[in-house]
Amino acid sequence: MTIVSTGVELDASGIRIDGRPKLLLCASLFYFRLPREQWQARLEQVRASGYTCVDVYLPWNYHELSPGRWSFDGRRDVAAFLDLAHEAGLSVIARPGPYICSEWDGGALPAWLGLDPEVRVRQNEPRYLAQVAAWFDQALPILAERQHPAGPVIMVQLENELDFFDCADRTGYLTALRDQAIDHGITVPLIACAGQGDIAGATGDVPGIVAACNFYPDDGSPHIEEEVRRYAGLLADRDLPLLVTETNRRHRTLRRLLASGASLIAPYLQSSGWNFGYTPSTGNWGDPGNFMSHDYDFGGYVSPTGQERPEYAEAKVLAHVLTALGSRLALATSTVPRPEVTADFPTSSSLSALDLHGGGQLIALPNLGDSPGRAVVGGVSVAVAGDSCPLMLVDLPLRGRTLTLASADLVALTDTVLVFSSAVPVTVVLGRTRVEIPATAGHAEHQVVDGITLVVLTPEQAARLESVRPDGTVELAGVPDEAVPGPSTEVRAVRQRSATAPATAAGTHRLPPSLESLGAYRGRGTYSASANLTGVDELLLIGASDLVDLSIAGLAQPTIAGFGAIHRLDVRAVEGTADLEATVEIWGHANFDDARLPALRLGSLRGLGRLWKVRGVQDLAASWTVEGHWAGQPAPLRSLGGWSSTRVGVPITYSRRLALTTTSALHLIGVDQPVRVSVDGGEPVTVHRENPWVMLPAAFVSEVSVTLIHHPGGAGLHAELLSLAPVTDWTCAVQNDELLTDFAIHEAETTDLELPLSLEPGHEVWLDVDVPAGDDERLLRLDGTQVRVTAWAGGECLGRIWTGDRARFSGGDPDVLWLPAGWSGLTLLVRGLAGSGTPVLRTLQLGASTSRGGRGAAADVT
Repeated sequence: MTIVSTGVELDASGIRIDGRPKLLLCASLFYFRLPREQWQARLEQVRASGYTCVDVYLPWNYHELSPGRWSFDGRRDVAAFLDLAHEAGLSVIARPGPYICSEWDGGALPAWLGLDPEVRVRQNEPRYLAQVAAWFDQALPILAERQHPAGPVIMVQLENELDFFDCADRTGYLTALRDQAIDHGITVPLIACAGQGDIAGATGDVPGIVAACNFYPDDGSPHIEEEVRRYAGLLADRDLPLLVTETNRRHRTLRRLLASGASLIAPYLQSSGWNFGYTPSTGNWGDPGNFMSHDYDFGGYVSPTGQERPEYAEAKVLAHVLTALGSRLALATSTVPRPEVTADFPTSSSLSALDLHGGGQLIALPNLGDSPGRAVVGGVSVAVAGDSCPLMLVDLPLRGRTLTLASADLVALTDTVLVFSSAVPVTVVLGRTRVEIPATAGHAEHQVVDGITLVVLTPEQAARLESVRPDGTVELAGVPDEAVPGPSTEVRAVRQRSATAPATAAGTHRLPPSLESLGAYRGRGTYSASANLTGVDELLLIGASDLVDLSIAGLAQPTIAGFGAIHRLDVRAVEGTADLEATVEIWGHANFDDARLPALRLGSLRGLGRLWKVRGVQDLAASWTVEGHWAGQPAPLRSLGGWSSTRVGVPITYSRRLALTTTSALHLIGVDQPVRVSVDGGEPVTVHRENPWVMLPAAFVSEVSVTLIHHPGGAGLHAELLSLAPVTDWTCAVQNDELLTDFAIHEAETTDLELPLSLEPGHEVWLDVDVPAGDDERLLRLDGTQVRVTAWAGGECLGRIWTGDRARFSGGDPDVLWLPAGWSGLTLLVRGLAGSGTPVLRTLQLGASTSRGGRGAAADVT
């Protein structure tokens, strides 16, 4: 299947743009995670690295602020961002979703979609597709106007890693998205990426949608090449190139992907950024129940503050190789090395090579260890630096000559000069002449063989390579500025606001509603009720998400961050009627569909959930009947998990009849592996160790069945049944993110305050901070215990920091907030939290992200 659009062609030989073969290095760069003032500089920085493409998500819920209310202004002006990319000479792979993942709030699906039980997200379902159509009506015309050749967009990705999701009709769903894109005039190739190698699962095998692959291997794995070559072959059978739309950031790994047949290599996330405001996600697959930090950083070649890391120089060297070999490399086909290759260092279990267009091979030879070693390539011993992957050339035709072997990267090529990059001596066999040239820091080594000048630069020099003269003189750019920590200022003098942010009253409700149903798609809400707790030992909180600060009879509880898992509260010390108060803050909606915790399901809602009084607890350890194996009639009675046989690893079912006079909760204690629970023969539910509970409706008698995988010695399970009564009549109010931001950015009456500031758990204050004058961006760190701080500046919410007892975080540094240059004012909302320490905000540290020295001048190296 050859895909041809206006100027963009994809087939098994690779990518062609306007008829010219291209091998694309692509960096993720997201306008919504950067200040608008920095868009141009960050795009130019990517282009200066040698990468020629950026991939850009368009988050649906970033642009649709509430149902039918759209914004494409300011930092949301994606059209302006794409135009800047075009001006910078970058191509763009646009990724409008509708689902994007990206550790972004809800994976970009609007939170209100979860309010309609008929809407089934990421499915071929009319209500959902109608919502998607409204989004595509806004986003796709912007892309269509800026697609190649009129603009930078060369591909449009539909959906994102759909093979991770249980989509009932993949073909129908992707067909609907494809048809919408075509109807909006998208003519560049439409692609869909597989997150775990299931090409059909990602594309639905829909004609007109190109399969792409995301690879996230262990950088030290010796098996990368074999896996990648398999997918290159599978796609070649469809007459398609291998497009690696996401992968790791290390260029040692990227070189291995290149040699294994990738025509597009798009490491995620090369140019880092920030999750401003209430946009981070929660959950994140593999480690259920963590929060994504404001600092969105996975160690890419540009830090969130724009500093260039060592991989940035590696990018420049690799880009030089691509330029030097040009169409020979862009039209190459993946295979294995022709010469025999052995090494005395850890390397790939199955090396990859590229048969270059026009003759010759490029062999990627990774040294997966830290120490230098030697390899033998076609009988020639060569040096290989530790932690490297040289791209060696064999039998490369030159004008009237043959480069029989070069053990290092070829970074520049003219009729009379070959320039190599290496940290160790370079072996070159030109025709029948073999030479070894040292690599010397601060000096370009030269040697002339048969009229060809061979030049060896160190990788540091090669990253600065500007041009090559006919005599072999190379021009290098000046030494890059060294980033050093900027000065830090301790702030103690602040101003406390006398007022607090208003809230929107949301009435009285029999049971606590979700925040989304009250109009708070991002932000927080408060819930209050009274309950008679006489004779009640415990409360059961069910479905609470995300951050729940609960107070019972005036006593603040530690923050509950259980993502919907059932939580038990001891109230034996409380007598009579007690006031119940809860502040529930949305950190973010789940960006991945994770069934292990209720609030980590895609589309799940936020709020207090349900609060129940526990009226009684019944032990259910014994008297379960056994079904399965050779258990006959009458069915044996055993303890739960207590049946034993030699049939290991097969399911066995335990059943018990229960009188359920009230709503009840079945608690399975000791769950290690998922078990299945059904009531009265109904559809079974899966119970996970992260939330080993099942709610049971009131019934005269019900039969409960638990099915688990048998192993000798018993499963170690125990069960108890809690009879419940709901806490009712709740008064609610909400503060969405726009209301909070509006309050924060407007001036208010204040009084001077000297830090430290001590707080009672559950209490909060608003502070205005005078930021010292300066044009640099600032990093804000706080010294405090048991506080959660939300910060605003420049008319936006920056993000949040949580100190003391807290949930797990992922992403970048969870203890830093970034104040971009030019973003005036700084306002903090500080909340005291119950826990192991006394809530206190001691000091604030404001420091420049980095400072730089002067840039060295360009120099000729002979």
